[in-house]
Amino acid sequence: MNEYILLGNWEYKLTLDDKFSTMAEENYSEDKKMFDDWLKMYEEIRSGKSSAFLDEDVFLDIIEYLDETQSVKKAAEATEIALTYYPFSSSLLVKKADYQILDRKFDEALITLEHAEAFDNHDVNNTILKIDAYLGLQKEEDAFQEMENALRKFEGEECVDMLLELTDVFDDYEIFEKVFDCLKLILDIEPNNEEALYKICFWTDFTGRNEESITIHHKIIDAYPYNELAWFNLGAAYQGLKLYEKAVDAYKYAVAINEKFDYAYRNMGDAFMRLRKYKEAIDVLKKSLELSRPESVIYEAIGYCYHKMNNGEHARYYYRKAVHLSPTESKLYYKIALTYMDEMQWQQALKSIDTALTFNQTSYEYELVKGECLMNMEEYAEAIHVFGVVVKHRPKSMTGWAYLIRCLYYAEDYVSAAEQSLNAYENTGDKPLFLFYHAFALFATGDMEDALIYLESALHQSPRLFKKVLELNPFILQNHRVVDLLTQFRKISKKQ
Repeated sequence: MNEYILLGNWEYKLTLDDKFSTMAEENYSEDKKMFDDWLKMYEEIRSGKSSAFLDEDVFLDIIEYLDETQSVKKAAEATEIALTYYPFSSSLLVKKADYQILDRKFDEALITLEHAEAFDNHDVNNTILKIDAYLGLQKEEDAFQEMENALRKFEGEECVDMLLELTDVFDDYEIFEKVFDCLKLILDIEPNNEEALYKICFWTDFTGRNEESITIHHKIIDAYPYNELAWFNLGAAYQGLKLYEKAVDAYKYAVAINEKFDYAYRNMGDAFMRLRKYKEAIDVLKKSLELSRPESVIYEAIGYCYHKMNNGEHARYYYRKAVHLSPTESKLYYKIALTYMDEMQWQQALKSIDTALTFNQTSYEYELVKGECLMNMEEYAEAIHVFGVVVKHRPKSMTGWAYLIRCLYYAEDYVSAAEQSLNAYENTGDKPLFLFYHAFALFATGDMEDALIYLESALHQSPRLFKKVLELNPFILQNHRVVDLLTQFRKISKKQ
């Protein structure tokens, strides 16, 4: 057909295409009519109205058709009828065993497969179903032994096909290490097998067998240096071990071989983010967007990078593009709120976090952000209520208690701040931070003696925390008794 294109005889080529298309349609029509006749004959045999004879291959086609278009039960029935005509057919016996396994009749299936093997001892499907049946009976050692025997029996493409089928079988029975083993064996036989290369990337991550994956893919790359999938999988394995620099290098080779390899750019972006190389991450993530359908998670990642680079405006731009694709994803509104908080735009941050809470009303992390916005807007009563909800549902969380106590302090409710500090100390497992808070609250109430007692106790437990609490009231350092106490602890620290 190509010669007509070269000669520019386009009209004649179209005429030939039309002719062949018509012939194909006629052949299809004839085949369909013939198959319909076979189905009719089969129905007459099934109902006992006829004793007509059908070829074995015709029975197998009918079984496949019934399996795909009607039901497994009808296909199994057709298999039994076919076996009355062809009792020594290994193909039909294997079909019968397949349906027995689906019906969880594993022992019966093994007997059927033994019969099939007597007529054909070199059928890959027989082996696959035997392993399936043994696993159904929880006889893993028998299944593994059957697999070992099969590896000695089958070679090349036949062995590869068997192993690919077994990956699904072992996956069904949640024997995930064997899935990886099968894929490893396939790549020993066919290093460029695309299906195995695609699958082993996932199963490496799932099983955590990153070191083995690195060895496997280095071996493939040594023999086939332009195998882009092998480079990609090598990068993913390095990434699984948190060797991000090496991962980036491997991904760079993958995209050098195939500059449109969008997933390599995507994974490279993640590796750059882990390395805190946010500008480089943005560049490759944008490249990924050019090559594939836009995804919320990519826009979100770019927004995160800009946020880390203290560019709130660009961060919000990409977070909003992510929102456009995932409008009910609460964490996106939460992240937008964080960018506004960095810029101390509390009102805007509050609007975003309120939106996040409409989609996720049980996130106490969001509640903390809302409370912090209200506190900075000096809406203390509402902020105290929000923090109170958090500590009620998370009584062991230091963060919630710390926000509540600071808010009470800023609201000048020093008595409540002192009381809640002791509650926090008790609920969080005696964390010294809350002894400092209690001491500061007591200073504010004018209870100097008790304040010094609690401050001394807190300093004994964690003197470094004092700087963290000092922001509540820096003027406390003007009190000579506090200064004397701190000087005393500095001397002790120096001696230690």
